Amino acid sequence: MVAMTSMGTKKSQLSFFLFSSMLLILLATLFSGAQAIKGHGHGRLPSLREATVHDIQHAFKQNQLTSRRLVEFYLKEIERLNPTLKGVLEVNPDALFQADKADQERHAHAPISLSPLHGIPILLKDNIATKDKLNTTAGSYALLGSVVPRDAGVAAKLRKAGAIILGKASLSEWSYFRSNRAPSGWSGRGGQGKDPYTMGDPLGSSSGSAISVAANMVAVAVGTETDGSILAPSSRNLVVGIKPTLGLTSRAGVIPVSPRQDSVGPICRTVSDAVYVLDAIAGIDYNDNATIEASQYIPKVGYAHFLKADGLRGKRLGIVRDLNDLAIGTDTILKRTVEQHLDTLRHRGAVLVDNLKIANLLEYFTSSSENILLVAELKISLNAYLSELVASPIRSLADAIAFNKKKAKLEKIDEYGQNLFIEAQATNGIGMVEKIALANLTRRTKEGFHKLMIKNNLDALVTLGNWVSPLLAGGGFPGITVPAGFDSEGTPFGISFGGLKGWEPKLIEIAYGFEQATKIRKPPKFKV
Repeated sequence: MVAMTSMGTKKSQLSFFLFSSMLLILLATLFSGAQAIKGHGHGRLPSLREATVHDIQHAFKQNQLTSRRLVEFYLKEIERLNPTLKGVLEVNPDALFQADKADQERHAHAPISLSPLHGIPILLKDNIATKDKLNTTAGSYALLGSVVPRDAGVAAKLRKAGAIILGKASLSEWSYFRSNRAPSGWSGRGGQGKDPYTMGDPLGSSSGSAISVAANMVAVAVGTETDGSILAPSSRNLVVGIKPTLGLTSRAGVIPVSPRQDSVGPICRTVSDAVYVLDAIAGIDYNDNATIEASQYIPKVGYAHFLKADGLRGKRLGIVRDLNDLAIGTDTILKRTVEQHLDTLRHRGAVLVDNLKIANLLEYFTSSSENILLVAELKISLNAYLSELVASPIRSLADAIAFNKKKAKLEKIDEYGQNLFIEAQATNGIGMVEKIALANLTRRTKEGFHKLMIKNNLDALVTLGNWVSPLLAGGGFPGITVPAGFDSEGTPFGISFGGLKGWEPKLIEIAYGFEQATKIRKPPKFKV
């Protein structure tokens, strides 16, 4: 851990910590033997950029690749690209040890099949706790050096699947709930993350997860979403993101915003990779009661069963032009590309139910009910999380606010403020105001998105980017975004498919069918 003294020098300490960890890991590779560096056995080592989980596992089985070699590759890419993109907050000093362990296990168990994620490096958003040498800080200096009691539920499941925890991805600080004046992708510890396609706004709050996957600094990553925080950066960085049904994946050990809306999901380059991660992290965790109820939705055959190339056939897909027009604006290239994609959906056998209306659509984007609830829920849930830490510089939201005031320069308080924290601290539990707001949200969901889906017998709603997010957030509904192209300014965008609780199987069929029909995903081209 980094020492907690001399806070005015935290940035230099953090830089030294990250540099030292990288240096130790890279030096270790010099003594690891030529066999791991060159691959071993027969066959040519495949390209690792844009390699899928299936590609990597195939290379493992053909003795063309080791987990150590794979980790070394990603560490070198992080060293090369991260100073510019700032998608990775920390690397795990034990990553190579975990890789060697995976290689030994693979050799010992051959030819027995292991989990698709066995030996695969993965980045976790820095609000997902790991009980190891990595920090868990939500991007804030206020939590640097804190000690978590245990792995987050999803981290524990990933370890059980044999995944290698490569490090922590950057994020919009406190999952973009400290201040709405800060830019997306910025945190005190991580600086400003950049979309590798335009070097602009990566969107957030799971920005680092999306940046790192898009730029090939890792194959797969995990993010979190309260309202748009997986779907938005996935769309902007031309990768796949799955926001699962509330409780399908555990939130235990995740620095919270709202237990009523928070969800943990994969961010990957392909639908299949995202589904492999979902299969690994979905399921009951008795530290998160929501997972018990949501477990009824998990298919016994697993989610990979629904990776069907003809998954679009017979699916009823809803189109709300008013919603898509908000996203398209006056961009004629974007409009033409979207229409081409709608034609593709039709040609692949989907039934498009067009020109639908959501009577209360405007309310989703103008009502204050969600924010009223979120600020109250943040205070309650964050205080509970902080109280359970084994050690921490702060123990409450009030402490976090005081820390930011004291270290205003470090946390850029003068530039970005902390208005959402201050609003949250002023709340006093769930009172009458919050109960009215919750009733409004419940009514809005029932009369809006839920009614649209049931009345029209839809399998999914099709939207651009994360414009479906507000419709999904309040009801705990799932969504998937898939790379769809670039607008007139060269900014990437995705097509999202949203459904009702437990509809992941049909959403996966739809998303995979669309991906296989279009194959839009391409790596960024930029110079560092």
